This record gives sequence, C-alpha cells and structure tokens, in this order.
Amino acid sequence: MNQKDDILEKSKKELPQEVLSFIASTKKEAHPESQLIAVLQKTQQHFGYLTSAQLDAIAQVMQIPTAKVTGVATFYHLFRLKSIGKFVISVCTGTACHVRGADNVSKKLKDELGIDFGETTNDGLFTLDATRCLGMCALAPVIKIGEDVYSQVTPEQIPAILKKYFEKK
Repeated sequence: MNQKDDILEKSKKELPQEVLSFIASTKKEAHPESQLIAVLQKTQQHFGYLTSAQLDAIAQVMQIPTAKVTGVATFYHLFRLKSIGKFVISVCTGTACHVRGADNVSKKLKDELGIDFGETTNDGLFTLDATRCLGMCALAPVIKIGEDVYSQVTPEQIPAILKKYFEKK
C-alpha cells in the first residue's frame, strides 16, 4: 500500500459509513464536489459538530483541497466547529425582541451561565446562541431551549427556566 492509499484509509476511519456511502454515490455524478455542503451536513448530523480531522478526511475522500472544505465549513453559520451543549439556548435578537428587552434577558443568561454567545458551559450542559428571528414577534422577547419556546421572557424568569434543565441533566 502506498502513502496516498494509507492516508485515504486513515481518513475513512474518521467518517461514519453513511457519509462514506453518500460520498461514493456522489462520485457517479458529473460534479461530485458540488455535494460538499451535503457531506458536511451529514457529518455534523452524526457528530454534532465538525472537527479539523473530519474536515481533512472529507477533503481526502472527496479529493477536494482541505482549504476549500474548511472555507465552506467556516463560511456558513449552520456549521459548528466545536461541540455544543446538551441544551442549546437561542435568544431572539430580532427587532421586536430587542425593543422588548432581549438585551436584558441575554445579559441575565450570560451572567447565570458564565458564558457568552457562541460558547458552551464547562459542564457541557448549555450552549448560548443569538438568532436573528424566531418568527414570534408578538410574543417578544423569546428564547428557545431545544424545542421548548419561552415567550415574553423577563430576566427574573431566567433562573427558574434554567433550573428545569439543570434537573434534566
């Protein structure tokens, strides 16, 4: 086995079989590299986020420059390059939520969790994200934790809301 084959085999071990099968199916198409975003999505769905080892593996298996794979993964906000918490808290920062106090809710969440937007608590329980709009302007300010939506949230409600999730851990 030559060095190139060796690298390819190591790369394949970084990716789940479902991703490898998808990549193999794309090679039958005229432009398999056009499926890069779909490959990244499938990999992130499996692992929850994308590591540099996985990005390198995708590049090797798809025969695309690593810089291109990394560039796509870092350009689109839907891709995560670090692990996320068990519960992702999305704070709506759209106009209606902003006007109705989302900044104060955000500050309280940051203080309670000890993290900023885009960060995960040390225990891996929470990730805090800002989102432009959750489409519930009449219920502003709104936060979403997993699939649970909380409307007309005040900073004073934050400790009780978080307590429910601390108990679920």
